[in-house]
Amino acid sequence: MSELIKCVNLTKSYGSKEALCSLDLTLESGKIIGLLGPNGSGKTTLIKILCGLLTPTDGYVSIDGMKIGAQTKAIVSYLPERTYIPSWMRVKHILSYFEDFYADFRRPLAEDMLTRLKVDLNQKVKTLSKGNKEKVQLVLVMSRNAKLYLLDEPIAGVDPAARDYILDTIITNYNPDASVIISTHLIQDIERILDDVVMIQYGHLKVHGSADAIRNEKGMSIDQLFREVFRC
Repeated sequence: MSELIKCVNLTKSYGSKEALCSLDLTLESGKIIGLLGPNGSGKTTLIKILCGLLTPTDGYVSIDGMKIGAQTKAIVSYLPERTYIPSWMRVKHILSYFEDFYADFRRPLAEDMLTRLKVDLNQKVKTLSKGNKEKVQLVLVMSRNAKLYLLDEPIAGVDPAARDYILDTIITNYNPDASVIISTHLIQDIERILDDVVMIQYGHLKVHGSADAIRNEKGMSIDQLFREVFRC
């Protein structure tokens, strides 16, 4: 494993409000990482900086040794919290679009996953349920052979029966030399797949370490620790 993400004194301000405050964080490759924190803690801001949608106010951030830019965007696969695929397109046409746009897109894998999730490739996006739209978006993201996968609330709208399959899909289909960052409030659902945990609050790092080490040291689950750290 090698250093994949490095943040040094990373700060992002929106006017007088600091979403990230002098954040120092190093994350390795080959990990599934839970990015956890209450609403307004800076999770989505950090993800958007990593995928190049936001520019830091101060500090330094790199991915695979490269400053954020065109080269890092080519190796990052991003799932935003909100639906981004055009509602008028059919699922199969979205697959063609991704195949044309991303050289690392693995269409046979995407088709197989969607079939297993019982998503009709001929359906238009506007006719899909909210859960199936989220399944399509997640499959598109995980079907790229990226170095970093950034998943912002990937299972929030998916029924519990599909969550295990989706989480297993994340485990088995990402590049083993890559890392997956999952931001979610559904900690109990994802805890079993996490290698590392990062907890932030008001832009400050509160907890960072191996999920197993944290459980052994604290004698509690990640979900229980989250409730303790962020108790009102």
